Amino acid sequence: MDWLLAPATGTAAAALRTELTAFLRRHAQDLEDVGDAALVVSELVGNAVQHAGGPVWVSLDWTHPQPMLTVHDLGPSFDLEHLALPTTANERGRGLWLVSQLAKDLDVVTKRGDGKRVQAVLAVSRRVETSFDPLRRHLNPLPAADEAGPSGFGREAFLRALVVEIARTAEATQGPAVVEQMVAQVGATVGGQMEDEYRRARDVVARLAPEQVSDCYLRLKSAIDGDFYVISVTADTIVLGNRRCPFGDTVRQAPALCRMTSSVFGGIAARNHEHAVVLLDERIAVGDPECRVTVLLGDTARNNPGGHHYHAVPQPHQLNF
Repeated sequence: MDWLLAPATGTAAAALRTELTAFLRRHAQDLEDVGDAALVVSELVGNAVQHAGGPVWVSLDWTHPQPMLTVHDLGPSFDLEHLALPTTANERGRGLWLVSQLAKDLDVVTKRGDGKRVQAVLAVSRRVETSFDPLRRHLNPLPAADEAGPSGFGREAFLRALVVEIARTAEATQGPAVVEQMVAQVGATVGGQMEDEYRRARDVVARLAPEQVSDCYLRLKSAIDGDFYVISVTADTIVLGNRRCPFGDTVRQAPALCRMTSSVFGGIAARNHEHAVVLLDERIAVGDPECRVTVLLGDTARNNPGGHHYHAVPQPHQLNF
């Protein structure tokens, strides 16, 4: 990474120190080492700005275990061999002496023309990160080839494949329960946002009646290219069918994604009827020709031990129905 300070002002030097320190913190193995490294940056850049009288070039190379800081300027050079701890009566040189104690391999080279190059290895090690290099799966998560346009698969197909492949990878490494928990969390958050959008569109403030809950389901699923339809709605039960999964046929490769429907439907129902149970009776993801989803409300849900249970969690901004 490279920076040019032109004009080289104290304000520019301070901003660069902040940026470099933040970068070191993001990647350092031990945060306690960053303070000393930041001090070296501050002293070398500040010294160049104060004495060079012209532009200052700064670079940081962290291709090795410890980063190399290089500062070029057009100012006078100095001799490292004569650096010593200044006396209390002489403050000049204290910063460079401190740099020589905190940095590794401090070096100064006088240029053939004007100026100098100062290099210092900062005593901070890069955090060791786990490398993941899995073999490619040859089972294609993309939709059918006839969905591709003249330029190939579009954004929707790509994002759909991305979600499916993330779910498959998580299931292979962590197990299906972890994937279902993850998908349920996403569904809970997205479902709440979709309910808010439905309320704004329909101008609804009070509790959603069962018919409105089912209408909300159809609206949000239609928006993401599902093909849900109402089979029946009563005071305590909503039954929906679905002819087409928003994830396409690739959902068969990641059945845990059905938790998205369960979490979205269950969260909306519970927020409006205190308790809900979602029964995924039939699923395209496991080979059924269509999906069939039953949502139980209120006391009927409480008395049913099966399915996925959801409870209302009052928020400070929510109305208490």
